[in-house]
Amino acid sequence: MPQADHPAPAADVPAPQGAAGRPGAAAPLPLSVVIPVRNEAPNIGPLVAEIEAALAGIRHEIVYVDDGSSDDTPAALRAAAATAPLRVLRHRASCGQSAAVVSGVRAARGTWIATLDGDGQNDPADIPRMLARAQAEGGQILVAGHRVTRKDSWVKRRSSRIANAIRARLLRDATPDTGCGLKVFPRALFLDLPAFDHMHRFLPALVLRQGGRVVSEPVNHRPRVRGISNYGTLDRLAVSLFDLVGVAWLQRRWKRPILDPQE
Repeated sequence: MPQADHPAPAADVPAPQGAAGRPGAAAPLPLSVVIPVRNEAPNIGPLVAEIEAALAGIRHEIVYVDDGSSDDTPAALRAAAATAPLRVLRHRASCGQSAAVVSGVRAARGTWIATLDGDGQNDPADIPRMLARAQAEGGQILVAGHRVTRKDSWVKRRSSRIANAIRARLLRDATPDTGCGLKVFPRALFLDLPAFDHMHRFLPALVLRQGGRVVSEPVNHRPRVRGISNYGTLDRLAVSLFDLVGVAWLQRRWKRPILDPQE
């Protein structure tokens, strides 16, 4: 995904379409898998097949948000929607990963949300275990994936390690890997969080600010085998550090009220 994230107003997003092309309006589901993508056509079909295999025993939907792709991603999504419980939203122009996640969660029908990167590096087989833990923990909980063994370049791993160390020291979010796209949380919790550029990188800190809890779960991480990353390395590090200051400001400018019980 590109660096320039801009939360997308719900009014700017067309009504999501179901597999049969009907506007999606049905009863809540246990789980919605929200996937932001931009120019990931080769990864759509294989990833959808993996998700369906992993979630065979769980009622779910898959919500793809196409963030203004210029390749064959729309066609690949239409093809996948013919055989899977897929709903597709599309930003007319690229607004960034955070905006795509916001659009997807707002449109989702699931009580629980699982977010997943669209490049195939996250493993959908981890979702059932993370969902089970989230449901067992209950309440305002975020289960964050922790890529214990990352399959990225040395430069990318090193830059992430630096950013994580600075972030953990400044935000105290008790999360070893906020950059992992695989997370599970209640939809209602996410909708209460402030939406802003790059917010997806700081979900643990935002959940803690909201009074929720954050736990980490080790997850599989795989090398990218199709397509090209939408991110650079140094530019992402610079933007992350800049946004870190803004999130730290948010934390210090909000006191969460605790209400006395009614007599």
